Amino acid sequence: MGIPAIQQATIGAYVMKQLLKRNRRYPLVLMLEPLFRCNLRCKGCGKIAQPEETLRRQLSVEECVAAAEECGAPVVSIPGGEPLLHPDIVRIVAELTRRKKFVYLCTNAQLLEKRIQEFTPSPYLSFNVHLDGLKERHDLMVCKDGAFDKAILAIRLLVSKGFRVTTNTTFFGGETPENAARFLDFLSSLGVEGMTVAPGFSYEEAADQDAFLDRARAVALFRGILAKAREHKWKFNHSSLYLDFLAGNQAYACTPWGNPTYNLFGWQKPCYLIEDGHAGSYRQLMEETDWNRYGPGRDPRCADCMVHCGYEPTAVVDAVTSPLKALRVSLRGPGR
Repeated sequence: MGIPAIQQATIGAYVMKQLLKRNRRYPLVLMLEPLFRCNLRCKGCGKIAQPEETLRRQLSVEECVAAAEECGAPVVSIPGGEPLLHPDIVRIVAELTRRKKFVYLCTNAQLLEKRIQEFTPSPYLSFNVHLDGLKERHDLMVCKDGAFDKAILAIRLLVSKGFRVTTNTTFFGGETPENAARFLDFLSSLGVEGMTVAPGFSYEEAADQDAFLDRARAVALFRGILAKAREHKWKFNHSSLYLDFLAGNQAYACTPWGNPTYNLFGWQKPCYLIEDGHAGSYRQLMEETDWNRYGPGRDPRCADCMVHCGYEPTAVVDAVTSPLKALRVSLRGPGR
């Protein structure tokens, strides 16, 4: 895995504390969306399909910090929109890392060369760069020529300056294990800390609905990709059990409360990918959401979802409570 030992230890201790307190539902990662505005219009994204008045809005530094403290998750992922469009993103990151939150700043990297000097390397900060394939495929998916080259330049710059760098890739229909392997080899050659991967989730508002994978095709794709992982020695920013789930070897239920989302409208019900209203507080989100309504076999929108924001928390808890199982999967390699 590409997750640093200090982060693994912190999360493991946090999960054990929750288990000892007999907490049934608790957050692992806060999905903090300070704005929906973006400088790209990716085919598979539903977040930018907002009215212009909404796209002009953004959360304040104080609102972001308050959400992180109210939630209490040890990790904060900052997607968007494009976070680097937020004029106060440096202050938001600084306040969160000062509180020893592990921050993943999710970015398409188009503005990184201009803004990198505003940030300071920290073990608590990782730039999570969005890349959906090699040059031709990535530029096609994000609908902008040259986006891939700019993102690669930014990654190399970040690595050279000592920043933690991870990548975030969504695999869509038409992808093959062979092409994915070439792409993951290339990312590894850049010196990134770890790679986040997931099958595309079908946003209702996304422009290209034909690109999404159903569960059977997602399992087949990831089984093919992970069969090559031991030979290639890729570093993934995931637990081995989540990767094993992607390959169809683990029967996990979704735990959407593990990655709660806070954005312009409040606490999103039930998760980052589905919007069924918003709660005014984190406590209301946890207590008033009918969690039993969601998941495969309960809500048709969940039928094909295998995304890490719902299933990685399940895998992490399984790894902490069943360490021998996690060790066996890690030693034999996920997907085998």
